[in-house]
Amino acid sequence: MNTYTAKQLTALLQEEGEDINLRTVRYYTQIGILPPLELVGNKRVYTGKHIHYMRAILTLARTGESLASIQGKLLDLPLDAIEKIGAQRALYQPKHILENETHKIGEDVFITVSPRISAETKQKMLDSVSRILKEGER
Repeated sequence: MNTYTAKQLTALLQEEGEDINLRTVRYYTQIGILPPLELVGNKRVYTGKHIHYMRAILTLARTGESLASIQGKLLDLPLDAIEKIGAQRALYQPKHILENETHKIGEDVFITVSPRISAETKQKMLDSVSRILKEGER
């Protein structure tokens, strides 16, 4: 099991492109949005689980969720669900939001398309997904 200090955890997230500082990591730990630190020997440390939680927190924060709301949502989720949330961080990068187009196809289906996709290809893709969703409703 890899273990990290708060400083190492912050550095790891910064290497991934996150705009986060040590004070924020410590604050999230203090308010309990992160799980309690693990005891290894006589030291309390962060683990891979904490990295997944931080990624999920940062992803949800980008969607406009408050910290209290994020804490409530993550409270009873299994770790694999938290990992999935964190894996979606790239979708919420300001660069992607500004450059790409997102289309709502159905209540639970959104498609994000790069501007490099031709208008004709984009329309075919949207039509195909819409058709598949309609066929699934029958």
